[in-house]
Amino acid sequence: MKRVLTAAAAALAGGGAWAADDVTLQLKWVTQAQFAGYYVALEKGFYEEEGLNVTIKPGGPDIAPPQVIAGGGADVIVEWMPAALAAREAGLPLVNIAQPFKSSGMMLPCLKESGIATPADFPGHTLGVWFFGNEYPFLSWMSTLGIPTDGSPNGVTVLKQGFNVDPLLQKQADCISTMTYNEYWQVIDAGISPDDLVTFKYEDQGVATLEDGLYVLEQNLADPAFEDKMVRFVRASMKGWKWAEENPDEAAMIVLEYDDTGAQTEAHQKRMMGEIAKLTAGSNGALDPADYERTVATLMAGGSDPVITKAPEGAWTHQITDKALN
Repeated sequence: MKRVLTAAAAALAGGGAWAADDVTLQLKWVTQAQFAGYYVALEKGFYEEEGLNVTIKPGGPDIAPPQVIAGGGADVIVEWMPAALAAREAGLPLVNIAQPFKSSGMMLPCLKESGIATPADFPGHTLGVWFFGNEYPFLSWMSTLGIPTDGSPNGVTVLKQGFNVDPLLQKQADCISTMTYNEYWQVIDAGISPDDLVTFKYEDQGVATLEDGLYVLEQNLADPAFEDKMVRFVRASMKGWKWAEENPDEAAMIVLEYDDTGAQTEAHQKRMMGEIAKLTAGSNGALDPADYERTVATLMAGGSDPVITKAPEGAWTHQITDKALN
């Protein structure tokens, strides 16, 4: 793991009198190229240039970013919009202040031998689904299709999938949840050919929802000092993201320097960064209202059991990006 000299420490070492402003970022998952923009901004000094001392906290299977920020453990979190809007409706006032990811990476690859060729073939099959807030896009898709998820004859059986691809490899499930940049390639690396799969991308199915946005607590945005920190944080972060897009291999190597688990490999992270760059392409960091409305519509299209029951109010703002990106 790379040892970081923070902006504050650098100032003290140089005899400076000023202190950088602290910002804690909670990631949605472990250190990997999915979050390359933030690690690049840290490594390249983009945060330091903005007078920020940024601490990046990796996530994991037992870490829910909304719970972390609710408990005061972070100033800003990376979260998928379905989980953020569900949390907001439940009483946690999360607000999207920036949206580095323009496209969704969610996929549902199915074994061709299962007989699944189209979504109409899902009933009667077992589908692996992530939970901890990651289930919402899937549940909305099934609701849109009118397919029950209760294991009934006309529905699907939902297998609570761990963050691996074992259910497909061991044929415990006919389809599993994957991301374009991660688990899908674990399936391929395990020896299953793409020709042996029928893969459904959420983007292609018209049910894609926004992923990996930056969220803060609504009440904090009323504080001018906090707003100023977030403006600087978003500006530096987007500088990191665009650098990562243009230098994917170097960005992947930076991520590896900050991985203290030793679980990531150079080949996997470089491939992941290449796929991530496709998802961040087209975004300058400002949330596209049309993308937001599409996400809300998808989440509300759940018949008697929608992910959210009403259109949110105040769930996003350009307050930060208008100042950060101009």
